[in-house]
Amino acid sequence: MIPEYCRVLEESEISEHCFDLIFAFDEIVALGYRENVNLAQIRTFTEMDSHEEKVFRAVRETQEREAKAEMRRKAKELQQARRDAERSGKKVPAFGGFGNVSSVSSGSLITDTIVEPEKPKITPTPVRSSGPSKALKLGAKGKEVDNFVDQLKSEGETIISPSGKRGSDVSKVLPPPVNMESVHLRVEEKISLACGRDGGLQNMEVLGMVTLRVMDEKNGRIRLVINNNDNKGLQLQTHPNVDKKLFTADSVIGLKNPEKSFPLNSDVGVLKWRLQTTDESLIPLTINCWPSESGSGCDVNIEYELQEENLELNDVVISIPVPSGVGAPVIGDLDGEYKHDGRRNILEWCLPVIDANNKTGSLEFSIAGQPNDFFPINVSFVSKRSYCDIQVTKVSHVDGDSSVRFSTETSFVVDKYIIE
Repeated sequence: MIPEYCRVLEESEISEHCFDLIFAFDEIVALGYRENVNLAQIRTFTEMDSHEEKVFRAVRETQEREAKAEMRRKAKELQQARRDAERSGKKVPAFGGFGNVSSVSSGSLITDTIVEPEKPKITPTPVRSSGPSKALKLGAKGKEVDNFVDQLKSEGETIISPSGKRGSDVSKVLPPPVNMESVHLRVEEKISLACGRDGGLQNMEVLGMVTLRVMDEKNGRIRLVINNNDNKGLQLQTHPNVDKKLFTADSVIGLKNPEKSFPLNSDVGVLKWRLQTTDESLIPLTINCWPSESGSGCDVNIEYELQEENLELNDVVISIPVPSGVGAPVIGDLDGEYKHDGRRNILEWCLPVIDANNKTGSLEFSIAGQPNDFFPINVSFVSKRSYCDIQVTKVSHVDGDSSVRFSTETSFVVDKYIIE
């Protein structure tokens, strides 16, 4: 049972999963005698599944969807009221705007935003209020563990924190640059990809956006010079208030009315793009998995290859499902590191960096199972380089064409990356 929770039989590994082991052994031993339970039953007991918890979550999700629908309806009513006011020549109400601006003078107000305003958090109404529920709550064990650890700390005990977190639990958001200028730009891309286990790209979509934030009023009337080095055939779209003729002719983003300014202290989406393809040559990172049946189970060989050599992928985690109840896999050749999560039945292949100098790698392991047990494979990574190679090279004032200091952050992240 211990290999289900600990990758190796070492003191540090057992200390990290000590509470999981205690709860598991508590299900096995009762009054000094062994209970007749198997690993599947132990896992079910320790997870503490609750029907009432599922009902509560379903009700809460329904309430959140209804609240979002009501917000969209109110937003449409406000937008219609604004349009009616503009047609009748009345004073324009102070709502809406470019980004999430809440107070902008009517002379410089820009509408039809690309960036969706931040939605208020909805506090769901409890299902029942007749009294405290006695049902088991998912995650309750974790709270008890935290309280116990806090009590030990208050008594002067030294608590060793886990050495690291699972790769799948680590946030994939890149930190913003340390020095942000008064004009700050974000170039963000997300990829959604699905491949077949025997080859063939089922679908690949890359969505990107350039977001502008101006933090100094004197830099409100500016233009952005875009350098588009893409040769993959993406579709570009500018914001309705951007001069499309200027962008088409000179790759420059500026407002239709040059006398107006960009909103202050607001994130403004000025350019977005989309790439959708089934061309296998455009896959940034290919994954090949070869499970072969043997006398004792399966020998699995997995390899990756970086096809877009201009990219540098960081915090790459390739998650391979493995059969449950058969112990930890036996690792052979390995590039990078690995982690076996016996609770989730996942083998995580972790690579800190994949770039042109480290464009290929492989992992071999053996475990009892069938070839279909090792799919689907999920991949996650982050990058500070743009996949479509779109950059802002210059920011200048509308009057005089003098340069403006600006800062840029670029991120390329995974929305879905799966080999089925």
